[in-house]
Amino acid sequence: MGQVGRPKAELLLSEDERAALEGWVRKRSTPQSWALRCRIILECATGATNQAVAQKLGATPHAVGRWRARFVEHRIAGLGDMPRSGGPRSVTDEQVAALVTRTLETKPKDATHWSTRAMAAEMGMSQSTVSRIWRAFGLQPHRVEGFKLSTDPFFVDKVHDVVGLYLDPPERALVFCVDEKSQIQALDRSQPVLPMMPGVPERATHDYVRAGTTTTLFAALEVATGQVIGSLHRRHRAEEFKKFLVKIDKQTPKGLDVHLVLDNYATHKTPAIKTWLVAHPRFHLHFTPTGSSWLNLVERWFAELTNKQIRRGVHKSVQSLEKDIRDWIAGWNTNPRPYVWTKTADEILERLAAYLNRIPDSGD
Repeated sequence: MGQVGRPKAELLLSEDERAALEGWVRKRSTPQSWALRCRIILECATGATNQAVAQKLGATPHAVGRWRARFVEHRIAGLGDMPRSGGPRSVTDEQVAALVTRTLETKPKDATHWSTRAMAAEMGMSQSTVSRIWRAFGLQPHRVEGFKLSTDPFFVDKVHDVVGLYLDPPERALVFCVDEKSQIQALDRSQPVLPMMPGVPERATHDYVRAGTTTTLFAALEVATGQVIGSLHRRHRAEEFKKFLVKIDKQTPKGLDVHLVLDNYATHKTPAIKTWLVAHPRFHLHFTPTGSSWLNLVERWFAELTNKQIRRGVHKSVQSLEKDIRDWIAGWNTNPRPYVWTKTADEILERLAAYLNRIPDSGD
């Protein structure tokens, strides 16, 4: 009995084609869709019918027939995705360039930044077209990020000094990142917080009631282990900072030097502090450049404390606030997580130099 159905296209492989197809099938990094197409062609080359190949590989006979025909006509190149037909472009390159220029160099008369709707009306395009072009060029007029360039004349030296401590700390020494989180307020909501329920987030009033005075948290984050030494004080003076240094001195092994990374706040440089440091020569201070708090790892820890304890906390007194902070620090120290610095000083400075070259009036 003769074969029923549409006759299949004859498929013969050269040695090079077979080796290439088998290599793609064996390679683990080959995308599954491409590997399947290669298996289909290898099976078809054995003389098997489309139905038999489809049943063996878990494909459909229609798909097997399509890839067989594509390979016979275009060889291996036919296994790729062919260009699809579509309507002619409705936006020219000149219109795209004009839209990008308008986005980068102008602002609307009635707003601080362009929206897709406003730009579409300005350029006579559809809102979806503007959105696609902005995505293609990475333009996000609705977003703004903060930055501050340090004017410290010793910026380069200080970056090398601090980053050097992170990446290559001295032997027989501890490195701490030190700072103060000042004026932490005990805030109570004006109405009770409504708890979270299925489909409903926790709800809290936008206004609050201040409960008493503020407190200041002095914190020292040990770079190697992530352990934190904390101390709470109602005032924020050199006297309190000196007490905190004494606490660090008592809680660290006497035989080790102590290197502190801290900012240029005036309380860190008073005569009383300098006198204390002379009497405790194992302490070494390393100051970050002015306006460069990002270089101090304890700032990242302060962000954790704020997000997980302070921002949504409800405290009816400063005492309850301070208790919660002490409890949170104690919990942190039971399972500390150090922050790992990865960028070298040269990489930081090269990236900053590249940024300055991109912006006008950088003074560099």
